[in-house]
Order: sequence, then C-alpha cells, then structure tokens
Amino acid sequence: MMRFEVLGPLRVWQGERELDLGYPQQRALLGLLLVQAGRPVQLGEIVDALWAGRPPATAQNVVRRYAGSLRRLLEPGLPPRAPGRRLLRRTGGYVLEAETEEVDLLRFRDLTRRGKRAAVTGRPEVAARHFADALSLWQGRVAMGVPAATREHAPFADVERELAHTTQMAADAALLCGRTERVLPSLRQAVELDPLNESLHARLVLSLAACGLQAEALAAYDDVRRRLDKELGVSPGPELGAAHTRVLRQQVRPLDRPTRTAGPAPGTARPDPVEPYARPAQLPPDLTVFAGRRAELAALTDVAATSAGAPATILITGMAGIGKTTLAVHWAHQVAERFPDGQLHIELRGFDPARPALHPPQALRMMLGALGVPPDRVPEEDCVDALGGLYRSVLADRRILIVLDDAADAEQIRPLLPVSPGCLAVVTSRNALAGLIASGARPLRLEPPSPADARATLGLRIGPARLAAEPEAADEIVARCGRLPLALAVVAARAAGRPDFPLSAIAAELRAPHGSLDAFSAVDGTTDPRAAFLCSYRLLPPESARLFRLLSLHPGPDITAPTAATLAGLPARRARLVLGELADAHLVTEHQPGRYALHDLVRAFAAELTETYDDAGRAPNAGQVRKSPPKEAVSLPCHFFCTPADLRSEPSG
Repeated sequence: MMRFEVLGPLRVWQGERELDLGYPQQRALLGLLLVQAGRPVQLGEIVDALWAGRPPATAQNVVRRYAGSLRRLLEPGLPPRAPGRRLLRRTGGYVLEAETEEVDLLRFRDLTRRGKRAAVTGRPEVAARHFADALSLWQGRVAMGVPAATREHAPFADVERELAHTTQMAADAALLCGRTERVLPSLRQAVELDPLNESLHARLVLSLAACGLQAEALAAYDDVRRRLDKELGVSPGPELGAAHTRVLRQQVRPLDRPTRTAGPAPGTARPDPVEPYARPAQLPPDLTVFAGRRAELAALTDVAATSAGAPATILITGMAGIGKTTLAVHWAHQVAERFPDGQLHIELRGFDPARPALHPPQALRMMLGALGVPPDRVPEEDCVDALGGLYRSVLADRRILIVLDDAADAEQIRPLLPVSPGCLAVVTSRNALAGLIASGARPLRLEPPSPADARATLGLRIGPARLAAEPEAADEIVARCGRLPLALAVVAARAAGRPDFPLSAIAAELRAPHGSLDAFSAVDGTTDPRAAFLCSYRLLPPESARLFRLLSLHPGPDITAPTAATLAGLPARRARLVLGELADAHLVTEHQPGRYALHDLVRAFAAELTETYDDAGRAPNAGQVRKSPPKEAVSLPCHFFCTPADLRSEPSG
C-alpha cells in the first residue's frame, strides 16, 4: 500500500520503503498535487507555483517531464506512455488520484467532517476524539521539503487554515467535555505557526486554565498581548479579552475539579448553590406554515457548528415583518436537543407599541427565575453587575440556548449574553446593532424570501390545491405583497377565511390604485405591516423621520445622498449620515454603494405619513395613518380585512 504525507514533511511510502522524490521542483509538483488530491490542477497554476511568476520559456515541457518522472516513481512497473492510475492527465493539467486512507490530508478531512457532525448533534466527547485523531496527523508546516516560494502558493495556505480551524473546533469540543489535555499540544503548535491568530490564542488561554495551568494561561495572554502591540499596534480583541477575563475570574474549571453533579463530601456542609433547580423550555410554538429560508437556516447551523464549545452570539436583523422571530424560533426548535440544559426565550420589547422596552435588570430577573434560582438568592437591587454575575454563575458549565427577541440596542443585550462554552444566544432586532457585531456577534441579515419561497408560504396557508388552480393570481398576490412575510400572512388569513373568494378577486383588490396599506390592515390589535412599520418609525430622531417621509416623494426606484439632500434641504454629508441611520433601522436598503431604496410597502407607509403628519412634529397613531397618499406613492389596495385569530401565531419581526 502507498502512503502520502503532506501535513508536515512531504513523504511518500511504498509499503515500508520511503521513496526518493527527486529534484526540489519535482517535489513541489507532487506537493501541489497532494494538497489538491482528487482535483485537477491546471498547467498554468503549476507553472506559477513552481517558478513564482517568472517561468522559463520551457516551463510547460519541464512540468511534463517532472510529471513523467513522478508517474514512473509512483508506478515503477508502468509501461512507457501508459496513463497509469495515479498521476493522470486532465484537460489543461494533472490530477493525483488516491484513496482517503492513503493520504494524510484526506484522512484529516474525513475525521474533521466526523467531528463536525458530532459537534452539531450535541456529542462533544465524540467530536473531541475525532478532532484529536485528525490533528494527530499534523506533523509540522505543510509540505516541508518543498521550496518556500512554492509553499506560499494559495493551496498550501488553505490547508494551513484548515488545520487552524480544526484546532479551534477541537479546543471548543474539548473545553465542553473536559478533555483539553488531548488538544493542548495541537493548540501550542497552531499558535507557533500563526502567532497573531487571536482566536487560537483565546482557546489556548482557556485550555491551559482548564488543565489547571492558570499561571501559564495568564502568561500566554501577556505574551500575545505584547506581540500584538509590538507588531500590529493593537490591543487584544473581544474574544481574546473575554478568555482572559474568564481565567482571571476563575470561571474555567480545572479538570480535577468536581463536576456539577457531584454531591458534597460526607460530613461536610453543602456549598452555597448556584445550580439551577429547573431546566427551562421557553421556546414559543414553532410556526406550522414555515417554508423556505434554507440558506439562512444552513448559515445558522454553520455558526453553531463552528462555535461548538464556545459561547457565541448570532444577530438576525432585517426590516419589520421580514420574519426574524419566525426564523429564530423555527431554527431554535430544530437545534433544541443540542442544548440539554434548556432553552430561554425573552421578549425584549424593543419595538413594542404598547409596552416599554425590557431593561437588563428586568430581563436578568426573568431569566434567573426561569433557571430556578430562588427569589431570596436574587439581589434585590437593580444592579446589572450583581444580577449578571449570578446569571453567569448559573450558566457555568451548562449548554443553554438563549433567544433574545426584538432587541432595541446593543446595551440592552450585552448583560444577557452567555460567556460559558456551549451556550448560544440568538438575538433578533430591526436595528443593525453594529456595536454588537464589533463585539463578536455573527450577523445574519434577512431579505424578503425568494418568489418561490413566498409562493410556498402562501400555499401552506391557503392550501396547495387553491394555489395550483390559479397560479397567475397567486404570483400576483406574492408580488403585490412585496414578498414580505407579514403582508403575506395578512392576505392569506383573509383568503383562508373566505374560501369562496377566487384568488383572482383578491389579486384585483391588491391591484386597485389607492396607494395605501389599507389592504393589509388587521383588526382587534393584531399586528399588520402599518403597525409594524410605525413601531420602527416612532423611534427615529426627528431629522431622520422627516427625511424618511420625504423619500416617498422621490419618483425613482432609488435615491442617492445628494438627491436626498436636495429633497430635504440638508447638506450632502448630513443627508448621507441620516440615510445611514435609516439603513441601520432597516427602513431603507443600501442595495448598491451610495444608492438607497425603499421596499414597496415601506414606501406606501412613508407616503401615508407624508399626507397625515402634522407640523407640530407629533408622530401619528396607527389609526391616523390611513389617508390617501400623494400621486408619487406606489399604488396599493384598500378594503381588505382579515380575522385576527388567523394572525396571532405570526411573529411580526
């Protein structure tokens, strides 16, 4: 059996005999083919890698000669001019064919895939074992023995990034299951090869502390802090800083500490507990008519997979009614079993028209209560530090999913975020929350679903037979709703409540040129697009609110900052800043650099405001914004109502 090694010194074995790989450039060719085993490598790429952009005129002939020598080396009994089965010609290049068990890189990737699957299915012990087995194949810099100029080529750097990424995932899984001693050597090796990688250093600091090496963990932090300052002139980022803080606060338990399930020693008093007495299961019901969003669900799962074993935050943003809450809750139900210690759900009421936003102390008290902390153990004063400290202590060594819905700003969120490995927070907000992203949150911005997904959503609500009977009318309804999930829910509720109405009649009402949002009105306090947009609008500063209204008067499909400045009588620089504020609030979209557009329904809402807004500067109530808009507004229908019971299960976010 033949063995190829590239995760360290480049070596090839035929049984127990190591082969002589020949000249440096011949070795370079083999290394390049090995790091891309199974994939054709174009002749031009080979020439660039072997001669660093300065090839001789005979370069291609030399490559063919090296390929022939390697073919004879790998298959010594091969007849002249026979293609063989190892090094094959492909159109414009070469490919090295080998089985997974023959190439250390392919075995590494296979074991890494197994580790990822175990991590995302809540099996950190299995994940840590697979990751450790994969990393055991790593013996040094990729393709040692190949000329340095060739190893700077992109495919070699890509493999080194793979190694670093797997090391991070291995550390996360090991921290979660208490087996950090298995990955510590790989972590040390990884930071030596990539000394400015803060994510690797953060995991090294945590892993050293988890092995009981607190002093070494703090020393490792000091070393990388000085290096960052000396070489880049920067301070450690949020991830590395958070790891250092956890070690200072002794929040990383050494391996020999008793586990949380261990009882007190015989004859000793039970320590003051911070253990929760309940396993929360607070997720709202999943929406039974959820459709589409496959790419977004996959993105959420990828973040959860790459953060397995480390505290992480996902931020879902988008305009009102786009389906942020629906997506967050649906995905949370899919992955709930990966968080065996429970799921928390808090409505932060950042854009609630009837209730004030939830302050961090209130939210912390609610979460501590859901975790089973007795009231007499909760600090009486509304001190975020005291409540947050108890909250973090309760979450220590636990795996909990936390859904923080409808956040107003980053300051409302920060005290509620977990710091324990294995916990994951999912935040939804209509605002961009750039400060939260700067602190390490992974953003996911929602756009309207695709026409096919929006049509599928409509079909789930009104029935596939009805949809199939009038496909053109269904497509028009989807288009008139701007593919906005909340608008689709309102229209579908009306259609479902009147099964005797043909879809063409509903589409005709939506086609009527009245230019208002009356067709999407709901009764009995149920959220509709107008009410949802108004919740975003009422939080705007006066200058931003005025420009938002005036944008409805612009006849074009989008607008630039200079045009908006002229429209509002503002300096161009100020108009650009205000448009940025509106984009952060997801009331406009910067679909191209410097070009801003409004969703059709949002434009209609702005037109209604322009018509009804009084000079005193008071924002109208939802009931006041019902008059006819100016001629420039997008035409939308009226006289269309729905049953509120049909909408109560549809989140407005």
